[in-house]
Amino acid sequence: MDASTSVETHHDPHAHGAEHDHHELGWWRKYIFSTDHKVIGIQYGLCGLVFLFFGFCLMMLMRWQLAYPGQALPVIGKWLPHIFGPGSMPDGKMTPDFYNSLGAMHGTIMIFAGVVPLAFAAFGNFVVPLQIGAPDMTFPKVNAASFWAFAVGGVIMMISFFVPGGAAKSGWTSYTPLAAFSDTGPGHNPVFNGQTLWLIGFIFLISSSLLGAINFITTIIQLRAKGLTWMRLPFFVWAQFVTAFLLLLAFPPLEAAIVMQLMDRVAHTSFFLPAGLVVNGAPVDISGGGSPLLWQHLFWFLGHPEVYVLILPAFGIVAEILANNSRKPLWGYKSLVFSVLVIGFLSFIVWAHHMWMTGMGTAVSAFFQTTTLLISIPSVIILSAFFISLWGGSIRFTVPMLFATAFLPMFGIGGLTGIPLAFNSADLYLHDTYYIIAHFHYIVAPGTIFGLFAGIYYWFPKATGRKMNDFWGKVHFWPTLICMNVIFLPMFLQGMAGMHRRWYDGGQGWAVSNEHTIWGLTGFQWNQPISWAAWIMGLAQIPFIINFFWSIRHGEKVNDNPWEATTLEWTAPSPPPHGNFIHTPVAYRGPYEYSLPGSERDYTMQNEPVEPAERTRRKPPAEPVVV
Repeated sequence: MDASTSVETHHDPHAHGAEHDHHELGWWRKYIFSTDHKVIGIQYGLCGLVFLFFGFCLMMLMRWQLAYPGQALPVIGKWLPHIFGPGSMPDGKMTPDFYNSLGAMHGTIMIFAGVVPLAFAAFGNFVVPLQIGAPDMTFPKVNAASFWAFAVGGVIMMISFFVPGGAAKSGWTSYTPLAAFSDTGPGHNPVFNGQTLWLIGFIFLISSSLLGAINFITTIIQLRAKGLTWMRLPFFVWAQFVTAFLLLLAFPPLEAAIVMQLMDRVAHTSFFLPAGLVVNGAPVDISGGGSPLLWQHLFWFLGHPEVYVLILPAFGIVAEILANNSRKPLWGYKSLVFSVLVIGFLSFIVWAHHMWMTGMGTAVSAFFQTTTLLISIPSVIILSAFFISLWGGSIRFTVPMLFATAFLPMFGIGGLTGIPLAFNSADLYLHDTYYIIAHFHYIVAPGTIFGLFAGIYYWFPKATGRKMNDFWGKVHFWPTLICMNVIFLPMFLQGMAGMHRRWYDGGQGWAVSNEHTIWGLTGFQWNQPISWAAWIMGLAQIPFIINFFWSIRHGEKVNDNPWEATTLEWTAPSPPPHGNFIHTPVAYRGPYEYSLPGSERDYTMQNEPVEPAERTRRKPPAEPVVV
């Protein structure tokens, strides 16, 4: 039965009475300690962008050391010891310990304090309730608690840079036994040291994600508008729904593991410490009996679903923008939905492909090789559906569409280069080389982050009532796209030449990085053009930052539906008021009703009832009669 015949369309006068007579909140309660999903989404978004930029700055410092190892960093190098401590960059020259801290914190901040809060929490909080026609999230106070747990975790991570010895140095994966003994001994506080603060901060970040995941799942199940059946949900909502389940199921084992590693550091337990360890030439006095491999299993049980936590929200954003700017429905909507559900399931049984070097048996490795290859199939289905959706479309290359279309080949490169890593024989050679860096970053940098930029440009008018400047959006896009490829494409070549991803000197002293000439440069010499591309890409973000903040007050004013889109969030005022909608929304049709035959416009919104003439047009052709 169609929603137009099964749902009453009159407005319930009590549905949003609160928006007329609710108590006006003070500034702190309204904008800082808010329980409104839109404010919380914006808070997550701004904090996530700040952490992304900070994490990117850490990487730009690392790139100086890789391109010009042992040389003093000009201009700012002499000031950095005053910020990060005298042991970081004496005379402007980077120390090995500080390089290790930058590497560990770059990965941690970019993923757990940058991309996840922005992709899942920011876009999810702001957009999902609007797209499903809900007045807010199911648990507003839990939502606020989620954000403030994230804020506390992020602050603790930042504080770790300023304690004696500096931030964590054991990599973003915090492998034991190195992580158990790093930043311990004379000169280090037992709690206020980089590695311990990393663990404590991580506990808050995980708790934040768990609270958010519970809220998202409940909201999508319980608060959908009348008529908004499961197969009428926008694909972005499906992507966030599956992402929430990934976080809910994968983060608890890691949180337990982090508590155990914290106990190994401060309470002298041995969850991950085997007997017979020797540190600095002396036997370690511990009970032993622990397993370093157990930490790897628990970490990667989260680590691989985490990859899809990063990419699925970007899939959802790109789907919305592709349909809107090609002016035609998404091709294969149901196949897209079932593909993300399959990805959600398979992502829990592929984690050990990160651990080929641990000596697992042939039966176990064969299982994980098979599941890793299988999980590529739904990803290919999604990417193929996106490409087919463009076919025959009346494509508008708006700034969101530029980032969305660039996402497709960039993610494709990242995915295809991951297939060799599914085989333990190939991974034996490529493991921990720059090939891994290139593969992962093609997924997350020109992949996920391009999707996030697309989403910011696309939903900015809904949040502010104004558009970001198109010209400066393109000035942001083109250098970023070019530099992304100049940075990461040569890393595949460096990796295949055998260059290790964690060489502090960039490989200058290693024969393997200087034996091979690749496109006229040795593996080590490629570090310079890669680094220059990274610094230029950093400058390319300045137009975005200025455009973002300038447009909040001075951008072009637009109506409630500037992109002429079809989903329910565009029926709300811009910016949406308390309660989101002036009239209770009702969904009568699917999410991507573009260019319907016989329609006066090339878009039909979800809240528009199905007309009798439209039913006639949609009637399937009669079966041919055989005479």
